[in-house]
Amino acid sequence: MPTLAPSAPRAREHLNIVIVGHVDHGKSTLLGRLYADTGSLPDGKLDKVRDICRRQGKEFEYAFLFDAFLEEQEQGITIDTARTFFKWEGRHYIIIDAPGHKEFLKNMVSGAARAEAALLVIDAHEGVKEQSKKHGYLLSLLGIRQVAVIVNKMDLVGYRQDVFEAIEKEYRAFLALLKVTPERFVPVSAKLGANIARQGEEMPWYTGPTVLETLGLFRKEASQERQPLRFPVQDVYKFDARRIIAGRIATGKVRVGDRLVFSPSNKSAMIKTIEAFNVEPVPTEATAGQSTGITLDEQIFIMRGEIASHEDSVPLVSTAFRCNLFWMGRRPLEAGKKYLLRLATREVECEIVALHRIIDTMDLAARETKTSVGRNEVAELTIRTKAPITFDLYSDFEATGRFVLVDQYDVSGGGIVTEVVKDEHTVLREEARRRDIAWVKGDVGAEDRARHFGHRDALVLITGKRHTGKSMLARQLEVRLVADGRHAYLLDGANLRRGLDADLAEEDTGEIVRRFGEVARLLMDTGLIVISTTNAFAGADHQAIRTLVHPTPVITVHMSKSEEAPPPDTDLVFAGPKDFEAIADQVIEELKRRGVLAQAIGAKPQFHYSI
Repeated sequence: MPTLAPSAPRAREHLNIVIVGHVDHGKSTLLGRLYADTGSLPDGKLDKVRDICRRQGKEFEYAFLFDAFLEEQEQGITIDTARTFFKWEGRHYIIIDAPGHKEFLKNMVSGAARAEAALLVIDAHEGVKEQSKKHGYLLSLLGIRQVAVIVNKMDLVGYRQDVFEAIEKEYRAFLALLKVTPERFVPVSAKLGANIARQGEEMPWYTGPTVLETLGLFRKEASQERQPLRFPVQDVYKFDARRIIAGRIATGKVRVGDRLVFSPSNKSAMIKTIEAFNVEPVPTEATAGQSTGITLDEQIFIMRGEIASHEDSVPLVSTAFRCNLFWMGRRPLEAGKKYLLRLATREVECEIVALHRIIDTMDLAARETKTSVGRNEVAELTIRTKAPITFDLYSDFEATGRFVLVDQYDVSGGGIVTEVVKDEHTVLREEARRRDIAWVKGDVGAEDRARHFGHRDALVLITGKRHTGKSMLARQLEVRLVADGRHAYLLDGANLRRGLDADLAEEDTGEIVRRFGEVARLLMDTGLIVISTTNAFAGADHQAIRTLVHPTPVITVHMSKSEEAPPPDTDLVFAGPKDFEAIADQVIEELKRRGVLAQAIGAKPQFHYSI
C-alpha cells in the first residue's frame, strides 16, 4: 500500500466523481484495482471473486469486483451503472461508473448523481476513439470542468512515452475545442497496478501523481449557496391551514422575510415560514442542495415548474432559445416534430424550429445541415416551446441551463441553453414582470376573493369571424354567470378602442392589445370573470393577451359557421347552427373543469393553486 503525504483536513467532505470511457478501455478494472489497492473492499470480497474465477476456469480480473453479475462477466462489459463509495485521507468519494450516454442525460435533469469531477479512460493500445470524444462532449454538457484523463493499458504498448504523449496531444487539443482543460494525463496499467495507488516503476519517465493522488487533487466545487437564488417549484401542498411550496434549492439560499419572484408568472411574495418535517428548532433559512418547503405572506397562484429567485437576479423567460444538444434516441430528431422538454421541474411541449448545424464529435466540424439529427449526433438548434418557460444560459447557471428532450416517453436527448431567442411577446412579458413586481396590493388577496365569490378570476376569450354568434354567446354567458351569483363582466374590445385608445391610429394594434390586456388584468385583479369577444383584434393578438394576463386562466372558445381549423390552443370549438344556451352550459362546465368555478355557491370552495 502506498504511503501518501497527508492532505489538508477535509472534515466530512464528499466529492462526486464520474468515470467514463470507451467500451473495453478498462474502467471497471481501474476501479477494481483502486479499491483493492486502498483496502476499501469488504472483508473477503477479493478472495471470494478469486475463488469464483478459479472454479469457473477464468483468469482473475479486477473488473469482476464490480461487474458482479454473471451476464456481465461473460460479456466482459459493464451493463449496469455502479455507484460505489470509499474514504481516503479524510475525504469521502462517491464513484459513479457510467457505462452509457443515457445515464448522463438522466443526471442532467435530475442532478441525483451530480459529478464534480471526472476520470476519462483511454486505451493506450487503441488510442482515442469516437466514443472517447463523445464522452468528452457529454462531460462539457454536464458542466464538469475538472477532468483527468487516464491512459490505461500502457503495458500493451511497452510503457512507451511517445505513445502516451501522442494520445495526450491529440485529446488535449480536442478538449480545448470544448473549452475543457484537463487537469492532467496519467499513464497507468490498471491490470498490473502501475500508477494506480503506487508509482509505476515501469514508467520512470512519468513523475506526476498516481490516480489515487489525482483524486485527492480534485477541488471541491465552490459553494452553490453563494450564487443567486434558483428554487424550482416541485409542487404546492395544502397542509393544515398552510399552503406549502416545496422543491429543492438549486443555488443560493432563502431566509424568512425574503421577497421572491416566481417566473414565468411574475408573482411576488415574501417568505413567511420555512417548513421542515420534525425539526427543532424551526429553521429560518434553507440553502442550495436542500429540499425544503416555504409558506408565503399571501396566497398567490404558483404552479409546478416555476422558478423562484430574488428580485435583483431573475432568470430568463421566453418561448424560444438556442442550444447545443446531444441526441441518443432510437428515432432521429426531426424539425417540426413535437417533443416534451424537461428543464428543472418544468415539462412543456416543444418543437425544433431551426436546425443550424450538425456537429461531428470526432473533430467538432460542422456538417451539411439536414432536417434531422441521427443517434449519437450533436447539433446546434433552436427550440420553441408551447408555453413560456423559465431558464438561464448554461454559462451562468448549470442547473437551470440544461435540459432533456423526451420522445414517446423515452429520454432521448440532452442539451444546454446557449442563447435566449426573443419572441414576439418578450417586450410584453418584461413589461408585465415590471408591472407585477411594482403592483401596489391591498389586504384582500386573490384567495380571499375566490373564497368570497365562489370562483377564481379568469378570462374567457370568444374568437371567430364576423356573424358567427360571438356577441350572442358572450351576452348569454354573462347573464348565466351573474344569475348564478358569479361576478362576471363583458369587456368588448370595440368599447376599448372607442374609449381609452381613441388617440391611437388604426395601425397601432400592438398598443391597443397592450391596453386591453392591462384593463383586463385590472378587472381580474378584483376577482372578476372577464368575458371578451375579439372582433377588435386579429387572431395573432390572442397570445399577446395571454402573456399580459399570465398566469390567470384563459379559456378560448372558437365560433364558426362551418367546420374550420380553430386557432392554436383553443379549448372549445362550435360550428354550424347554434344553441347558445347549450353552448353556455359547456363553457361553464369548462370553467369548472379548469378550477375557476366552485361546484356550488356557498359550499366553502377550496381552490388548489397547483397542477
